[in-house]
Amino acid sequence: MSRAPQEALSRTALGVFRLNGQFLAVSEKLAEPAGLTAAWWQVLGAVLPEPLPVAGIARVMGITRQSVQRIADLLVREGLAAYEPNPAHRRAKLLTPTEAGRAAIRRIDPGHADLAARLLHELGGQEVFDETVRVLERLSRALEALEEGHQ
Repeated sequence: MSRAPQEALSRTALGVFRLNGQFLAVSEKLAEPAGLTAAWWQVLGAVLPEPLPVAGIARVMGITRQSVQRIADLLVREGLAAYEPNPAHRRAKLLTPTEAGRAAIRRIDPGHADLAARLLHELGGQEVFDETVRVLERLSRALEALEEGHQ
């Protein structure tokens, strides 16, 4: 049997780990002028469209509920987010950004837009960028399907 699939998996994993580190480093730089960390930005960003319970944020982000809870509590303490009642679950409150949290995210937007434009250029255009996103999303869905099949 060929070792090609194993080698492809190893190369993929190493590439994704490296990308994760690169994205975290870039995100820290982008978030710093807004007084945020990359993790704070990530959690706030998850609740911009709509308030979510901590478990829902963790699911979307693919990290532990405990990690999100710690960050959510810090965001609330700093006045960047607030907990509100959850009509679907009495004990699992919803996290929502405050106006201060939304303002902090807006301060990141110019740097975020600049990075997106530079990355688009480096990749060779929107079509290639979109295909990159599709491949990464497909990889994520495949891993989720494998996890669900082994439970």
